[in-house]
Amino acid sequence: MAPQHPPVPPSKREGGTFATTLRRQWPVLLVAFVALLVGAALVSRSGLFSPAPPPAAVGGPFTLVDQDGKPVDEKVLNGKWSAVFFGFTYCPDVCPTTLQTLAAAADRLGPRAKDLRVVFISVDPERDTPEKMKAYVDAAHLPEGSMGLTGTVAQTDAAAKVYRVFHEKAGEGPNYLINHSTAVYLMDPKGRFVRPLAYGLTPDQTADQIKAAMQGD
Repeated sequence: MAPQHPPVPPSKREGGTFATTLRRQWPVLLVAFVALLVGAALVSRSGLFSPAPPPAAVGGPFTLVDQDGKPVDEKVLNGKWSAVFFGFTYCPDVCPTTLQTLAAAADRLGPRAKDLRVVFISVDPERDTPEKMKAYVDAAHLPEGSMGLTGTVAQTDAAAKVYRVFHEKAGEGPNYLINHSTAVYLMDPKGRFVRPLAYGLTPDQTADQIKAAMQGD
């Protein structure tokens, strides 16, 4: 009878079960790895792993004239905090209410009021001449250095566009109105957008938001 040898343990057969299985499955593993890399690249390209895009910019270049008829551009916002508001002098409610609120809020700022100006930009340049803008701004008792800006239709439309301001004529004849956005845009002393001030805030609420922005909150 031929001598009997004990069976070879599985771990020693052709390099062992694990090694054999690995050799047989490595093509599958390679394909899975490549698929993972391709998937990651596609996800990254789609933006899932990319930084979130910055919020839509508010503000930008414009060319207008001030209440004295002097040409100005966006650099007029430099040096102070600016509360930029778009409206028109024939506005029956929103515009006078907003400017009164800003004037009252400035009174509540105390010494900080000297660092704030209101910039009222017309969306009705056909009627809002520099002279009318001057009278309107003066009557509102706004902080010193505040101004009313107007220009040609093309110029005011361009300014409204960079501030994302909606406006359209409503009605016919000389007494038409203008539907327009109601938010005030608070800009820092470098002319950069900081936050909107919603229509309907009280003077105290408006002053608190301006103070918080000035303090970097």
